[in-house]
Amino acid sequence: MTKSKVRTLTLFDFFAITASMVMTVYEYPSFATSKLSAVFFAILGGIFWFLPTALISAEMDSVKGWSNGGVFGWVGNALHSERIGFFAVFFQWFQITVGFVTMSYFIIGMLSRVFNWPALNNDPILKFIGVLVVFGLITVLQLGGTKYTAKIARWGFVIGILAMSVVFFGLAIAYLAQGNPLQIDFSWHALIPDFRKAGTLTIFATFILAFTGIEASASHINELQNPSRNYPLAMIILVVLAIILDAAGGLAVAAVIPQKTLSFNGGIDQTFKFLLLHFMPHGQWLLDIFVLLIVLGVVAEIGSWVVGPSRALQVATEYGMMPQVFRKTNKHDVPVPLLILQSVMVVVWDAILTFGGNGNGNVSFLVATTLTTLLYLVCYICMYIAYFSLIFKHSDAKRTYNVPGGKVGKIVVAVCGLATSIFTLVVSFIPSTALQTATARHHYLIILTICFVIGLIIPIVISAFRDKYDQHSEETIKHLEFEEKKDN
Repeated sequence: MTKSKVRTLTLFDFFAITASMVMTVYEYPSFATSKLSAVFFAILGGIFWFLPTALISAEMDSVKGWSNGGVFGWVGNALHSERIGFFAVFFQWFQITVGFVTMSYFIIGMLSRVFNWPALNNDPILKFIGVLVVFGLITVLQLGGTKYTAKIARWGFVIGILAMSVVFFGLAIAYLAQGNPLQIDFSWHALIPDFRKAGTLTIFATFILAFTGIEASASHINELQNPSRNYPLAMIILVVLAIILDAAGGLAVAAVIPQKTLSFNGGIDQTFKFLLLHFMPHGQWLLDIFVLLIVLGVVAEIGSWVVGPSRALQVATEYGMMPQVFRKTNKHDVPVPLLILQSVMVVVWDAILTFGGNGNGNVSFLVATTLTTLLYLVCYICMYIAYFSLIFKHSDAKRTYNVPGGKVGKIVVAVCGLATSIFTLVVSFIPSTALQTATARHHYLIILTICFVIGLIIPIVISAFRDKYDQHSEETIKHLEFEEKKDN
């Protein structure tokens, strides 16, 4: 039996967990490759993808009887298919096993600089071990349950993300106000990307990645106080804040760091160092403190992701979609067997991405971020298809929130989100203009394609053995009730 949840999460706690999943500072250098066009991409992605995803997530989660398991419940109920629901939630979970490596890369890059240990970031073996240590320690911290996750997310978001963003932007604005030389052209012409270059489209995929995850905290919905009000409110606030910070962050990095010297996983440190030492030449000690606080924000992001998608996947196992051993939780309702499986996957991706980049850190980082986007987009495409089913086949389903604009408004929102998802998936296979050599682009495309195909095959194989998972099981296998949820 699934344990009953106590509604312990306040609006701010839930917002902090969700924001920690979505808002990242380590992506700013990737945004900076688009220079002033970062503003264009952030607004475009925010309006045509981030906002639609937030809105449909809020509506689907509010449908009576659909919230259990987050994406699994939404897609499974809407499409009358537990298997497709499993595919969606599997990709939501699977993509973050890649994302954990990306986030750990950032932490390692920052720590290697603070402690003057370049080998930690440059030696593949040390880097591989470093990812395992970072992720392992953060995973152990989550075994105490949601109350600890909320605390880490709260402090990490406030100090490591929000406060550091304020300091970062304050330094950038002061630098601009002094009339110092800039690395980019501020003009209306520079605002619009050069779409004649195919690689420019790939940069747009980076912005979509920055917005992914807004629905992942839905697995905590049963712990949220007044969810019918607080869930959509948290989504809307987050959309506005993320668009502003991502655009400003990418712009700040691009303005002061030359493109040729920009490091994707160390660009924030580069920019902070440049700006802070410009105003405070002997402020290296303060820079180290700021970097460690930013690391705290990324630790909060990893912590928020460790349990969220795993808990949603654990719900899918209650419906016989995976071996029943993965149903087990500890006394704090944390799915420990799934966290072990998740850790194994992180080890695999860590090896592939660290040793498969042919010594090129930017290739490894770009493959990791793009693969995360591709796998996640499969989940979102399933979500949008499910939402169309909700619009046309479950229009009378009881829900506490509706996307504004009636049926026409819902269709427009869904079309925008689905079209953007498909477009982003396709262009993600085009090597970024940030990869300046043919060899780097070649390695990028090969590694990305192989990893993506493997990712698509895995859930198909897992679900093919579904009939065997409930054999000799002491647990009762549930089934979704495919029916309209109407008012009596």
